[in-house]
Amino acid sequence: MTDEPFSFEVTIGVPVDDVWSALRDPESIRRWHGWHFDGLDKEIEVIYHQNVVESATEHRLELQGGDLFELTDLGDRTRLRVTRAPRGGDPEWDAYYDDITEGWITFVHQLAFALERHPGADRRTVFLSGAAVTPVLEAAGLAGVAGLPQGSPYELEGPAGETLRGEVRFRSANQVGLTVDGWGDGLLVAAQTPPSAAHPGGGAMMVLTTYGLDDAAFADLESRWNAWWGRSFPAPAANDEDAPADAERAPNG
Repeated sequence: MTDEPFSFEVTIGVPVDDVWSALRDPESIRRWHGWHFDGLDKEIEVIYHQNVVESATEHRLELQGGDLFELTDLGDRTRLRVTRAPRGGDPEWDAYYDDITEGWITFVHQLAFALERHPGADRRTVFLSGAAVTPVLEAAGLAGVAGLPQGSPYELEGPAGETLRGEVRFRSANQVGLTVDGWGDGLLVAAQTPPSAAHPGGGAMMVLTTYGLDDAAFADLESRWNAWWGRSFPAPAANDEDAPADAERAPNG
């Protein structure tokens, strides 16, 4: 039995050729996909260039496993539609279906943010992941901000000893994205992954994206946020070494 495939759309405020290039050029993909780790370049190759079917004229990209990216030219903007492959074809993939879906939502919003606010710029990231022992927005003091409309300004005392201010960048059923002025106009994405076959208890995740911080400032930020996270969320019990490639970079994959 198969379910209707999940799909979602994001409108990106740059021309379609710029979005297409950001989906095909490995160096450009490094500027928005996921977070930095030693295997990022290999992951980009596996996900975006191995066993894919692409049409540059149609701006259409089908990844291995069947996930589909379709771009629509809106003049100076682009509509990006992501359609997940339906469940039911492979039990291994099905176990991580919801995790991969949440991962794509994060990644596509990272893509839009990078292209609109930091075209061509390099970033530095902090990735935080653990079991959902408490709602992540509640633990971080972001629950009230998450209820604000997209584009709303906010200011609050963050959980890691700094004042956070910026605007609500995006909201979805399980995620919120906030710009952070003090991170060089950076981006904080927080996600509460619902229970799934792969993670029966659900999970919690944050990705912190920064621009222009010097080594000392970034190291201080990374240390403070990792210390807070370690106090608030336990590490996953085990690595999912056999997870499909893009499941590994989905929230709590």
